[in-house]
Amino acid sequence: VNTRQQTERIAKSKPKPPTAAAGTLLQILHVLRTEGWGGLYSGLKPSLFGTAASQGIYYYFYQLFKNKAEAIAVVRKHRGRGDGTLGIFSWLVVAALAGSLNVLLTNPIWVLVTRMQTHTQAERKIMESKKEALLKEASENGLIGSTLQEKLDELESTKPHPYGTIHAACEVYTEAGIRGFWKGIIPTLIMVCNPSIQFMIYETSLKRLKEKRSANKHGLKNVSALE
Repeated sequence: VNTRQQTERIAKSKPKPPTAAAGTLLQILHVLRTEGWGGLYSGLKPSLFGTAASQGIYYYFYQLFKNKAEAIAVVRKHRGRGDGTLGIFSWLVVAALAGSLNVLLTNPIWVLVTRMQTHTQAERKIMESKKEALLKEASENGLIGSTLQEKLDELESTKPHPYGTIHAACEVYTEAGIRGFWKGIIPTLIMVCNPSIQFMIYETSLKRLKEKRSANKHGLKNVSALE
């Protein structure tokens, strides 16, 4: 529902959409009525695969870059520069590099997921354009009555084509070639700053917590020794 609302284009002449909460509920009910429960899970298979791949790729490269950065920090300490630990900026760079590689490797999966989630919208727009073309043709050629109604009924009875991951991939490739699988890569790379900041805060906070606990344990040992 979130993806469909983000990709829906509403003309200025049309009435304003309802509020966010009401709009979401209406969208859910509309999907259930027109597509059933399966409509709410469009693109589920590639989405599950994409989530698993993203998590695996991100944490693999995050640990890889983290180990490399810590090794560099130790070398710098031996050379008399720094205390051997990573600073905030270093954690930010590590998380950003891991996130960028994750985006570059998994973006094709999310392109397919979005395409599958919005397929019904695309089908509906195609149907509306065909109906408009038919009505325009009818007004120009003077088609009225039963003939026009038969053509409209035939158009309405047309069943949507089966649409799976392979269909979505073929459609993307036909439209834009290999580059089509990396649509939206720039804004997605910009969004890498979000998890990068999260992991930077996590690592620095964890480091401070460990230092605090270590200091408390050291203080307790000193008290025990004095007693």
